[in-house]
Amino acid sequence: MSTVPFDHTAQRVVSLQPSATVILAAIGKLDRIAACTKYCVEVCPEVRELDITIVADSWTASAEPIVAARPDLVIAAVPYQEKAVTEILKSGARFLGLAPKSLADIYADIAAISGIMHAPERGAEVITKMQAEIDEVRRRCNPRKRLRVFCEEWGKPLIASQPWVAELVEVAGGEFIWEPGKQTTAEAILAEDPDVIIAAWCGAGDRVPLEKIVHARGWENLRAVRDGRVYCIRDEFLNTPAPTLVKGLHALASAIHPADFPQSTGLRCMSKLPLAGEPVSQ
Repeated sequence: MSTVPFDHTAQRVVSLQPSATVILAAIGKLDRIAACTKYCVEVCPEVRELDITIVADSWTASAEPIVAARPDLVIAAVPYQEKAVTEILKSGARFLGLAPKSLADIYADIAAISGIMHAPERGAEVITKMQAEIDEVRRRCNPRKRLRVFCEEWGKPLIASQPWVAELVEVAGGEFIWEPGKQTTAEAILAEDPDVIIAAWCGAGDRVPLEKIVHARGWENLRAVRDGRVYCIRDEFLNTPAPTLVKGLHALASAIHPADFPQSTGLRCMSKLPLAGEPVSQ
C-alpha cells in the first residue's frame, strides 16, 4: 500500500528580516510565514493579506512573541545584538541566521532558504533571473565612462553602503568611493569630490532629506551637487539582500547613466539648493 510522504519542511516560519520575507515570497512560500516584522510588511506588501503576528526584528527580538507564533523555523539576518540572538534561541525553534556581504552570499542565502523549504528549483530560478538581469545591465554599462560614486546607508554617523551595493555600483558603470560598510566623514567625501552621490538610509524609505544633508555637510561645491547628481534610492532597493536588489540596480544605472537608462522607480533627485541665507526645508 502506498503512503503519502510526510512534509518535513517548515510549516510556520517567523521572519525577522525583510530579506528573508522577500526570498520566501519569491520562491512561493509566503503562506508559510506565521509572524514577521513591520519592516517586512513595508518591503513585501503581500504580507498584509496574511493573518500573521508582527514581532520585533533581529536587533530587538524577544522570545515570548516568537514562541506565541508557534514556529518550527525562525529566520534572521544581520545586524544582530547578542541579546536578541539569545532570545531567538530561547524560543526553541530551528534557527537560520544569515550574514551576507556579497552578491554571492545573497545567492547562497536564497539557495539555503529554498532548500530548507523544499523548493530548490524555485530558488535556482530566482538566482538565475537575478544574475541574468545583473549581467544585462553590466553589458549595457561596460562601454560607458565610469563615474565616481559615493553611496551611503546612514547619515549620522556617515556610513558607506554595504559590499553588495559596491558590486552593484560597479555593474551599473560606477566606481565605488570609500570602503563598503565603513564609517567616514563629510570632510573625507568632500576631498574625494564624487561625480554622483546616492543616499539609501536604512529604514528611511525614500525620505532622505537630500537638500538638508548637503547644506549641513558643507557639500554645496561638490561636483555631484553642482551637476545635480545627488539622489535618494529607496532603502529596500539597496539594503534588502534579496531579489529586490535588481530594482536597486536599475535605480543606480539611472542615476549614473541617466541618458542610457530611463527614470527608475524608487529614484529621486535632489531639487535645486536654496540660495545663501535662504532657509532649508526640514
